[in-house]
Amino acid sequence: MATDNRVHFWRRTAKVPGRYPKDTKPKFNNLKSKKASSFHEFARSTNDAWDIDDEEDEDFLGTPTPTPAPSLPSGPHSTSTQNQQLQQQQQQKNQADDTEGGMSHRLAPPRTDSLTLQDVQEDNTECEHVNGKVVKSNSEAHLNTSSVRSTLQKQQSLPVRPIIPLVARISDQNASGAPPMTVREKSRLDKFKQLLASPNTDLEELRKHSWSGILREVRPITWRLLSGYLPANKERRELVLKRKREEYFGFIEQYYHSRTDEHYKDTYRQIHIDIPRTNPLIPLFQQPVVQEVFERILFIWAIRHPASGYVQGINDLVTPFFVVFLSEFVTEDVENFEVAALPLETQRNIEADSFWCMSKLLDGIQDNYTFAQPGIQNKVKALEELVSRIDEDIHNHFKKYEVEYLQFAFRWMNNLLMRELPLRCTIRLWDTYQAEAEGFSHFHLYVCAAFLIEWRKEILSMIDFQGLLMLLQNLPTIHWGNEEVGLLLAEAYRLKYMFADAPSHYKR
Repeated sequence: MATDNRVHFWRRTAKVPGRYPKDTKPKFNNLKSKKASSFHEFARSTNDAWDIDDEEDEDFLGTPTPTPAPSLPSGPHSTSTQNQQLQQQQQQKNQADDTEGGMSHRLAPPRTDSLTLQDVQEDNTECEHVNGKVVKSNSEAHLNTSSVRSTLQKQQSLPVRPIIPLVARISDQNASGAPPMTVREKSRLDKFKQLLASPNTDLEELRKHSWSGILREVRPITWRLLSGYLPANKERRELVLKRKREEYFGFIEQYYHSRTDEHYKDTYRQIHIDIPRTNPLIPLFQQPVVQEVFERILFIWAIRHPASGYVQGINDLVTPFFVVFLSEFVTEDVENFEVAALPLETQRNIEADSFWCMSKLLDGIQDNYTFAQPGIQNKVKALEELVSRIDEDIHNHFKKYEVEYLQFAFRWMNNLLMRELPLRCTIRLWDTYQAEAEGFSHFHLYVCAAFLIEWRKEILSMIDFQGLLMLLQNLPTIHWGNEEVGLLLAEAYRLKYMFADAPSHYKR
């Protein structure tokens, strides 16, 4: 008797919730059919212990897991007893639903027509009895609907962060979402269109307008012009495009079959391995059609530049160009677009333009990828010297914990910060790099310095080597947008203005 009292103590006592004592734990299969009802009974008797606004408790009170109907013993007395238990469960469930329903009127959005139709269908098929046995429990519909209501309540109550698209629409996105186009942005768009439509585009004026970001509608043509791929003369552009695209596919016919030759097979193998690693979380780059495009671009570039050949990291540099030129033909989010749905001619044009613009970029930083990568080595040393002058605390903190700049900044230089920033931020960053004189080779150094100083507080709070490296290799920029990139570029410009032409400034 004493043991039985201990087993049921937590069910009867309203003020002292507790667990089963170890020596009297019941067998699971004995309580399987009573689990849901006993829990609701306990929850009602101790309602002062539950916070109705707590989301985790809502999951328990609002969406209990339906338990399978236990097998019922035969016989009239057994059937009668079980029907009474089912009625009791139903009454308890209705009370719980009434309580929850009060909240759902305040929190949950209106239910859809499809949900109502489903409820009607469920109501029509419930409460069927065959030989005195319940075929379908009447409580299942209430469980389903309460689950939907609880999910909707949670969606309403949780703060929702806006989804930032890969390439912004009209006004480029920032961390708080993309607002409608402002009067200033419309004015900027008109100015871009005016410059681009002139018989001879003023490239210097175009760079000035592009420094603070290029609007999506005009970004593809602007990037082609600023990279030097297209001439400023409007009449010559179509002819140049046609000639360069044909030239690229001439390279494909001439060289691509040699990818299996003994001399080139190692290069092709490394490219083939690296392509799936390029932005693995973005569906666009996992499409076989896109991966084949990247393989052709990288292989042709590698064999036409034997001084460097293919180096890991170059594969990342194709992606911004590919996305920008693809966005010219896509109205929805680019990251989920099926490239195979485009006409073959359009696919070929995007591929050729991406190749030539990437080639123009790499022409200015090719020493980053030649033997021993001297360009990167020099830039990392320059970054170390610059940081020692602008923030001595960070520099001494690295020295104290024996952190070498090469351990984190090599990737910043090799991949142009593409591994540290979301792709949408890289595209915005490259707007300015294309507009800035020697943007990829020189201005990038000051962007890296500003990027490092941005995390000053977090860096100084780390007091061990491993923690510092983990932070520097996994900086939390996932929610960055144009707003943050704009501030970063402004700080980089300030640093360049202060230090580029003053090598002894602040030098100790």
